[in-house]
Amino acid sequence: MPLYRYKARDGMGKLVEGVMEAPAEPDLVEKLRKMGYVITGVSAASDKFSIGEFLGGFSSINPEDMIFFNIQLSNMLDAGLPLLTSLRTISAQTENRTLKKLLEDVTLKVETGSSLSEALMAHPMTFSRLTISMVKAGEASGNLGLVLKRLADFGESELDLRQKVSGALLYPAVLSVAATAVILFIVTFIIPKFADIFVRANIPLPFVTRILFGAGMTIKDYWYIFVLGATALFLAARIYVNTRGGRFRFDALKLAIPVVGPLIRKASIAKFARMLSTLSASGVDILESLEILEVTIGNEVLSRVVVKVRDAVRGGSKISETLRVSAEFPPDTVQMIAAGEETGNLDVMLNKVADFYEAAVAYNIKRLTSLLEPAFLLIMGCVVAVIMASILVPMFDLVKVLRR
Repeated sequence: MPLYRYKARDGMGKLVEGVMEAPAEPDLVEKLRKMGYVITGVSAASDKFSIGEFLGGFSSINPEDMIFFNIQLSNMLDAGLPLLTSLRTISAQTENRTLKKLLEDVTLKVETGSSLSEALMAHPMTFSRLTISMVKAGEASGNLGLVLKRLADFGESELDLRQKVSGALLYPAVLSVAATAVILFIVTFIIPKFADIFVRANIPLPFVTRILFGAGMTIKDYWYIFVLGATALFLAARIYVNTRGGRFRFDALKLAIPVVGPLIRKASIAKFARMLSTLSASGVDILESLEILEVTIGNEVLSRVVVKVRDAVRGGSKISETLRVSAEFPPDTVQMIAAGEETGNLDVMLNKVADFYEAAVAYNIKRLTSLLEPAFLLIMGCVVAVIMASILVPMFDLVKVLRR
């Protein structure tokens, strides 16, 4: 069906504009009138380039926007406001242009008879399968406001954990880039100039100085080969990691790295427990919940465990039994999940598991940061000391020659 761009005013006189499919222009006009709009203009949607739309395309929807949207919609529904009124209000107040257009489209779909979950399903890049499944469960149970509150809480927990990890890695990353830039400058520009002076004075260069001089000249003359090689290696690794087998080996390697591996495992277990608890408490079917977890847990090793758990549950087994056999989840986690299954409080136990491991991750990050910073400074100090020694040792020989 053709697309039409329309402009209209709602019952409060507010200007509304958007794009909608219709068999013909009169059908669109009739549809908008039934929705209570006063049409001010209708035209065929063109594919012409628009500067405003082009610039607006760079606006993104960040996790904070989605959390705030869930909180707003939850509060409005709990206050007794109709869904359509709530969506219109939030859409009017939203400053993010991309999210505003998206919410206008969701509102329009709800106005034309779609459920909220069906309207969200039209935007899979923004609303995850987790969100859509929970909203659908909330609509079926009549607890949409409560489900949206749980969704916001889950988003806050996940965002908080992600910010703790990125915050802990920020300082070492900045220090690494700065140190690498300084070392490359010294090796490619400073050492060659000193080496030229020593060679002219017939002063033999120490072994370390010769190595650094050769490395610096190689980098300076053939830097483009290094850049192209690094880019090709990165792309090849990226392609390999995107394969199922490559992703599994890469994630298995991450879990096997000392210190970092246990931290990644704890973060993944916390995400597994929090997500499964949120889905279970919202009324999502356990098999569907496990299917969602399979693609969102973020680690192929644990994802394959989730697949086995789902198959086992479909066959009548308990979640804890398969987790115990996999040996990928710690015994205390398995034991708490087993206790939750026995008492019928699985979502409560999973929440406790998530709280424990999120706290453990936060503590381990703090501890790792306190150890990583001095260790990194020590390593960089040793590297700089070697470079400076390679310059100073021949300089002493040059002073001896000048004294003669």
